[in-house]
Amino acid sequence: MSSGFAPSASSDDAPRKINILTFNCWGLKFISKYRRERLLEIGRRLAQSEYPPEIVGLQECWTQEDYHNIRKETREILPYGKFYFSGIFGGGLAILSKWPIEESSMFPYPLNGRPSAFYRGDWYVGKGVASARIRIGQGSKDIVDVFCTHLHAPYEKEPHDSYLCHRTAQAWEIAKMMRASSEKGHLVIGLGDFNMLPLSFAHRLITSHAPVVDVWRSLHPDSSIGAAVDPVEMARGKPVPSGDFNILENGATCDGIFNTWRWSKSLQKQLGKENIVVEGSLPDPLGKRLDYIFVSDSQFGGSGTPCKWNVESTRVGMMERHPVLRCSLSDHFAVEATIVREAARSLESVEEEGASFLPIQKHMESIYSATPTSPTLPSAPALSPLQTPQRKPTIQGDIYDQILQMISTYRNRELFQRRARLGHFIASIFISIACFVGVWWSPYPFVSFILCFVSTLNFGAGIIDGLIGGLFVSSELRALKEFEWEVRNARRTTLGLGLDIEEDLASPSRTQWFS
Repeated sequence: MSSGFAPSASSDDAPRKINILTFNCWGLKFISKYRRERLLEIGRRLAQSEYPPEIVGLQECWTQEDYHNIRKETREILPYGKFYFSGIFGGGLAILSKWPIEESSMFPYPLNGRPSAFYRGDWYVGKGVASARIRIGQGSKDIVDVFCTHLHAPYEKEPHDSYLCHRTAQAWEIAKMMRASSEKGHLVIGLGDFNMLPLSFAHRLITSHAPVVDVWRSLHPDSSIGAAVDPVEMARGKPVPSGDFNILENGATCDGIFNTWRWSKSLQKQLGKENIVVEGSLPDPLGKRLDYIFVSDSQFGGSGTPCKWNVESTRVGMMERHPVLRCSLSDHFAVEATIVREAARSLESVEEEGASFLPIQKHMESIYSATPTSPTLPSAPALSPLQTPQRKPTIQGDIYDQILQMISTYRNRELFQRRARLGHFIASIFISIACFVGVWWSPYPFVSFILCFVSTLNFGAGIIDGLIGGLFVSSELRALKEFEWEVRNARRTTLGLGLDIEEDLASPSRTQWFS
């Protein structure tokens, strides 16, 4: 039996254990309260952690000032770091490391929000994937590829979320990157605020399209798949969890009772006078997990004696409050994990382990298949949440079909948006001309002023809509077309049909894209 594994080629100085942390810092400039004080304290807490982190991914660290403050506090344990630049206001991403960063890149997402939704800001921050290649030893395979991201925020409940296609495309992109790195034989770590629930469509897409495991579910396979009030979680028939249970078992990182930024305004004001203690036994119906650490084995892409990374422990971190302000350090808590590397073994022992693992794998597959999902989404693929030596990332055909249907729906919306915005631009030209004609015939100065003012506002709005409809929407349609081609190609490959370029060119939907 062939292994399909990369050679170990790991040096003796490579670490046997790595502590990982991901944290959304909530560092929005001019918006987040006590931003400087909180982010400075975040740096101190990282440096004083009970489990000193060795690889850290930060999100919503928007300003270089905050980043440098964190770097000053953590320089002793995390001497290497990178702040990533993207978009108009910056992506808010940073990676810190105990080991040298050999290469670094920032990959913007092709689908990334809308400029017209300026009050949400997702498009303006240029969301994408911050990547860093970190060398942890002298061996040829002593490489960790770290990917840090912050997916598009949901503003409605699935499946009615108008940005569901954006988040799906972004999950596809980061999964593709992690898969490519794993095939090189590198250890892959994905970090971030993914703005998705466990076992949601995007979550299943990532763990199916890339050989990665959600570290929390690998140790807590029965943990919640949403807040207690969410339909998918209510369908499981579980009792409303306590605050302690949500932290210890469900890994709830946001909206829980322990986070002071989710309290009422009156309770937040009391924090300035006294330290309010929350009983962990109280029910916590809103707590959920949106933050993730994904880890792969470094086993794909060659043959030889493998080494394997296992998840030793995982926990919710950064729950401490600011010592003076008494508020939580962010509106999220962190996710921490410790992974350990097994000693190199022979191929025969690995094959024997794979055979002995099959009963456990079947048991975990039954857990996955029994977990309820949203009625509009396909059932979860029969994959084990644990990383087995033989596992290859695969996606079921119905998931591909679901993505293609999502693309089609969003494409039709964008075509309507383009026609409407370009129509508004053309109409604004005629309205402005009519206003100037009215100025010509107006007998009163104040009427002329009003007509000029209306003409200016109307034409300005028309130009903006014209630019969005003519430039942005066209760009997004082309990005959607590329996404559709990748999904169709992957679907055909999975079904063993191969790539048929002529069929792609002759597709009836091809002529509909830019009509």
